[in-house]
Amino acid sequence: MNATAVADFFQFFRSYLSNPWQVSAIAPSGQSLARLMTQEIVPGTGPVIELGPGTGIFTRALLRRGIAERDLLLIEYGSDFVRLLQERFPRARVLWMDARQLAQYERFTAPASAVVSGLPLLSMSPRKVIAILTGAFRHMQESGTLYQFTYGPRCPVPRPILDRLGLKASLVGRTALNIPPASVYRIRRRPQLRGGGQD
Repeated sequence: MNATAVADFFQFFRSYLSNPWQVSAIAPSGQSLARLMTQEIVPGTGPVIELGPGTGIFTRALLRRGIAERDLLLIEYGSDFVRLLQERFPRARVLWMDARQLAQYERFTAPASAVVSGLPLLSMSPRKVIAILTGAFRHMQESGTLYQFTYGPRCPVPRPILDRLGLKASLVGRTALNIPPASVYRIRRRPQLRGGGQD
């Protein structure tokens, strides 16, 4: 483990101790999960929004995928993480805010092609999850995709919430190399039937 990874671990662990419900993990995500989260994102198709980037493990993976730093919008609630992200990614736009407030804002940039979420949805109320998803899709292209990881055995967004918002979820893959093992889901808008299903 290099010096940056060690520093990130202790920063993450301190944040977990001060607010375990907000952080909901004792260590940052690993490289295998970061690759899985970002492997489908194509550079040049639009800005990318990251929710809860923490120490920036997924952010670095996005840059390795070829996403321009200036095309990243990082939404972070933890003030210590905000300062760290501003130092590490000076050309990205870093906003200190709660992701559930996204729906209240006009588009920050051109519509995003993807949203990468490191938020602990399983520890949130249904109302908060709905607010976050509504805001995320409000700032995305019609064909945009939200990528969400979970340590749980199934999609962290319950089917009733997906149905209510007109969304569908599918498994991207799982990684046993992350600690703890994790799964990644893609969440998209359901295709709209044209003409009410009539010929």
